[in-house]
Amino acid sequence: MARTKQWAKKVKRDGVTLWFARKHPETPLLAKALAVVVVAYALSPIDLIPDFIPVLGYLDDVILLPILIWLTVRLIPERVMAESRIQADDWLTTQGSKPRSYVGAVVILALWIATAVSAAWWARQRGWI
Repeated sequence: MARTKQWAKKVKRDGVTLWFARKHPETPLLAKALAVVVVAYALSPIDLIPDFIPVLGYLDDVILLPILIWLTVRLIPERVMAESRIQADDWLTTQGSKPRSYVGAVVILALWIATAVSAAWWARQRGWI
């Protein structure tokens, strides 16, 4: 159990670390692009798959997000990650929580709206509504 908590804390810290690493001038362009996506999602106050949906609701938090964070971290030079981790640790110590990404929330809301509109259109085409 302690090992799981330590892993979860590390994933949370690395999400904030990517927030700093995405702005670093030595971060490669591909890593920056992926970091923007990961950070927008990780720091969004809204999940792509809401947590109240059984099993699937936690799937993104437990599997998808850690894999994306791991992949992005692998693309960033170690020196940049070390500097960014120091910044993330300072942020988490002084602020007490991770920053919020309202852009990520807007993107996720837009995806949900687009999905709902597409589903309604599809159902209408079949005469269901």
